[in-house]
Formats: sequence, structure tokens, C-alpha cells
Amino acid sequence: MRIGFIGLGIMGRPMAKNLIKAGHELIVNDFNKDAVADLVSCGAKAASSAAEIAAQCDQAITMVPNSPHVRAVALEKNGLIEGAKPGFTLIDMSSIDPVESKKIGAALAEKGIDMLDAPVSGGEPKAIDGTLSVMVGGKKDTFDKYLPVLQAMAGSVTYVGELGAGNIAKLANQIVVACNIAAVAEALTFSKKAGADPELVYKAIRGGLAGSTVMDAKAPMMLAGNYKPGFRIELHIKDLNNALNAAHAINSPVPLTGELMEMMQSLKAYGCEKDDHSALAKYYERISGASIVK
Repeated sequence: MRIGFIGLGIMGRPMAKNLIKAGHELIVNDFNKDAVADLVSCGAKAASSAAEIAAQCDQAITMVPNSPHVRAVALEKNGLIEGAKPGFTLIDMSSIDPVESKKIGAALAEKGIDMLDAPVSGGEPKAIDGTLSVMVGGKKDTFDKYLPVLQAMAGSVTYVGELGAGNIAKLANQIVVACNIAAVAEALTFSKKAGADPELVYKAIRGGLAGSTVMDAKAPMMLAGNYKPGFRIELHIKDLNNALNAAHAINSPVPLTGELMEMMQSLKAYGCEKDDHSALAKYYERISGASIVK
């Protein structure tokens, strides 16, 4: 299948490579010319704009930072809407505001263009090995049609409901992940302050009810002081901001989300926004005066 792919960042680049490995023909676009050249070296073709991609493909995947970027790629000058024919499908795998997903989808529908919102979870390691979790909103028959494409990048693909439901699920995921990372950092810092070895405490509790995928992914990074980004603080701030906006719009209280937003904002103020979100351990180091780094 010939697929357009727009957005070759930390997540998009390995996702696109997995599509090529699965035998799909890719036409790619990104502001980062080195990323485009990397994909071309793997067999992809380069396009100068989203409109050029849409003119050559029946579907395109977007993996860009936030709602305004999706809107620009889809609807603005040189966007997909300028090159797409009726029947074209946009699969937006970015994590954006679900309200904006619905608005973009409605504008595309007026031109006969379908849309799925299909955000992902798993970070860079799972993007590389093709085991991402994908949550999808949109028409069920469109989901069924493109399920094999999504499975080429994922370990699990779940249909959630109508357009926008994918991003609702992703925001719920990001709330849980943020709270979980903070809880791990808080517990390990408590262990250190109380006189126990945080690494041994981690090993002791990881097999019990407290254990989680997040703990096993992030606790070793915290203990090693390794904050190389798989998912940057600044991106989690973006997701929590979308979660807060969406929650406030429907009068759904999210007090833990608000607290995590302020914790991450404090890290941003200290210049840590490019760090992995496991750098929440640095927040606890600052307020406790104790480091859990081995």
C-alpha cells in the first residue's frame, strides 16, 4: 500500500520505518531534512508538502506535536485538503485535543475526506520495536480497512468509538502515566530518606500490586539518573494541558492532573523540559534534598 507519512520526530521516524519493513511504499514529509533523508535511505520517497503527498496517495498518517500542527497539515495552504481526492483518509496518530479532532474531521468530511484519530502510547522504545498501543476513533469500517496498517506499528490496536474517542483514551492514558511516574519517584525518594536502598525497594515491590509497566520502564531510569527522552516533559505538559481543557469543558474534576501539571511546569522552569518525563524524580530531589541516583 502507498502511504503518506508526515512527521518524522522521535516517534514518527521509527513508526515510518516499521511501515517500510512491513512492505508498504512510503512518501514522507517533515521540516527536518535529515529525518527525511534517513527515511529515503530506507526506501521512502520525499514530498515537498502535504498536498503533494495527498495527490499521490489514498491515505496519509500524521504524527505531529499538537492540534495546530494537525490543522495546518490537514486544512491550511499546501495541506492535505488541497491535494486529496474524495475517498482519501487521514489517520492522525498525533496526541491532540479530541474536540479539535472532531472539528478537523468535520472540515475534511465536507470534501469527502475521512479521518481516524489514532494516538499511541509506549514511547520511543515501543515505536522502534513496533509494539505501540494504539487507540482509535472514527468510523468502524474505516478502522477495519486500515487495521493492518496500524498493526504494522503496534502490539495492540483498539477501536474506542467515534472520531475523537481515540484522543479521549490517550488523554486518560496520559493522566494515569503521569500520576504513576510521580508515585514511583515519590516512593523511591521516601525510601531513600527513610534509610533504605531505593533500588532494592523497587525490586521488592515491582512484583506486587504496586508493580506496573510504568514502574519497570521508569524506575531504572530514575535510579541511573538517565533522563534521555523517550517522551519529553514538554510533550507531557502538552497532553496534560489538553486533558485539563477537555475536562474543564465537561465539568469533570481532575485534581491529580492539575497537580502533575504544576510539577512538570516547575521542571520546565528549571530547564528540564527536554528531559524524559521520568525526570519527575528531579522534582522530588529538589523538594526533599535527597537523590535516588545510584
